[in-house]
Amino acid sequence: MAIFSRDKKPQFGAASVKAAAGAAGLSQTLGYNYDASRDRAMTLPVISRARDLIVSLVSSLPINEYAVQWDPTEQEYIEMQLPGESWMTRPDPTVTRQFLLAWTTDDLIFHGAAVWYVSARNYDGRPSQFMRLPMSGISFLDQPGQIYTAMPREISYQGQQLDPRNCIVFLSPIQSLLSMGWRAMEIAHRLDDAAMRFATNEITAGYLQQTDNSEPLTGEELSELASAWQQARKVSAVGALNSSVKWVEFQSDPSKLQLVEARQHAMLSLADIANIPPFLVGAPTNNSMTYTNAKESQYLLYKYACAPYITAISERLSMDDVLPRGRYCRLDVSEFVDEAETIEQNMSTDSMSERESA
Repeated sequence: MAIFSRDKKPQFGAASVKAAAGAAGLSQTLGYNYDASRDRAMTLPVISRARDLIVSLVSSLPINEYAVQWDPTEQEYIEMQLPGESWMTRPDPTVTRQFLLAWTTDDLIFHGAAVWYVSARNYDGRPSQFMRLPMSGISFLDQPGQIYTAMPREISYQGQQLDPRNCIVFLSPIQSLLSMGWRAMEIAHRLDDAAMRFATNEITAGYLQQTDNSEPLTGEELSELASAWQQARKVSAVGALNSSVKWVEFQSDPSKLQLVEARQHAMLSLADIANIPPFLVGAPTNNSMTYTNAKESQYLLYKYACAPYITAISERLSMDDVLPRGRYCRLDVSEFVDEAETIEQNMSTDSMSERESA
């Protein structure tokens, strides 16, 4: 029976105290860091919608713990679900699990990485509480580029050097949206700015022209006249002109002034860099990619947009510095995986029916 006895003192007591003390000091500097690039990207409706769809799905998933055991009857390993660690219900006791997972996913989307700081440990030195550190304040000193090639070991937050043993760093398998999608987002911003300028006109664009028999006006007088006409139109759409001046409307297509086709193309590009099916974010697409079934739409969202982030979070929390060797955790996606085959069969059948009818 000696092999089942436990005569072992906790060997991580000092580390636990240090982790708690470090977290207490860190919480004093923890605050909102203005992330100008991310906030500017979120003003684009497609990016905002894509982010919200991905984050809402990932953050709604429970965290379950598993282990594998050999089944001599079936001659294969079988997966067993275990009682989860206490932190799996609420990793950060100060916020909800959904909130923490949501903003962790947000960091992975926009920055390609996310960081949890270990704020407490249990009796055997394993993490028992975490808090998220916003990526806007994080610097990876040994990974200065925009693409991470290894797990960072030199980490600072707002200039404060952190112990990497107390940092749980999540690395996205997808390059960050801000680093590889900046060009598409800048084009979309400029197109939106052009549309906004057109929208500020109270009446159809045009110009004031002197008649042939009128006395010529100086450039300054013409400028004052145009400015007065513009200001008056903000008050009333009705205006009056004498015989010396006439209003000439630009002969142009309003749709071209609003750059409708270019903006639709920009929406499609933004959906592409967010790795999300275009119809889910309102981007134009052909009819064959428009699915009205809610289950199919949810499955496509999971398959193309959310799965990489779900896997990144699950596998990082399963590493040996979080869970004992032989155990692993996973964000539970059984709702999507179990129905995947049926959904794909239905989608394939619908696609064949459309081709036959065409």
